Amino acid sequence: MLTEFLQALWPVAVFAVVLMLAIWWLALRVNNLGIVDIAWSAAFAPVAIFYAATTHGNPTRRWLIASMATLWSLRLGIHLYFRVLGHHPHEDVRYAKMRAQWGKNLTSQALIFFELQAVLIVLLATPFLIAGRNPNPSISLLEWAGVAVWASALAGEALADRQLQQFRLRPENKGKICQTGLWNYSRHPNYFFEWLVWVGFFLFAWDSPGGCFTVFCPALMLFFLLRVTGIPLTEELSLKSKGDAYREYQRTTSAFVPWFKKS
Repeated sequence: MLTEFLQALWPVAVFAVVLMLAIWWLALRVNNLGIVDIAWSAAFAPVAIFYAATTHGNPTRRWLIASMATLWSLRLGIHLYFRVLGHHPHEDVRYAKMRAQWGKNLTSQALIFFELQAVLIVLLATPFLIAGRNPNPSISLLEWAGVAVWASALAGEALADRQLQQFRLRPENKGKICQTGLWNYSRHPNYFFEWLVWVGFFLFAWDSPGGCFTVFCPALMLFFLLRVTGIPLTEELSLKSKGDAYREYQRTTSAFVPWFKKS
């Protein structure tokens, strides 16, 4: 059982490592580390399709979760592609800060950072592999619940991204804080719905043998969003650029889960 699992896993590990090595080389050449976000999000589509094509579980189940993963991956990848292009030739401030911190060690530190993204691809794609190996011919209610959570999350994330994009396109909003639509109820609705996507993947995989262990996927995503590269860095930069106005936004608006404003 474990041998079969590892046999399915190693081609994805090789793909992720080689992909991130190529993206690291390209990022240094074009002087924009932000392209790693595009590659990371888009990489899940071919991985999910590979698992669906090479596993031997129920075809409906494996192609259903592959379709879910592919739609999420391509939507986010395309969105990030245009966002990164919008910053070109200037780097996103998050990566500009990393570049400054790494200094003379930029090349080696960037390689480590990029290859850590490869590790995350392999780990987070586990629900697609586990569900794809499930031979049960019927889709359970829990799996359909996973589809419902995923669909709601995908729509919510797309809406949050769209609302922020439209806000930033208006010249009169330059330097202001987006508090329209979902952004009126959460300071980071895009992050919340991104996490919820992984909850959906976990719920879908839960009914497959070993699927309960994929709870680490939404847990890991939540950790990164709340404690590492998501909210902490974004808020630090927003406080520097918007000052007291952002502090008031922090006081009145939920950081993550959309909720009513405080008076």
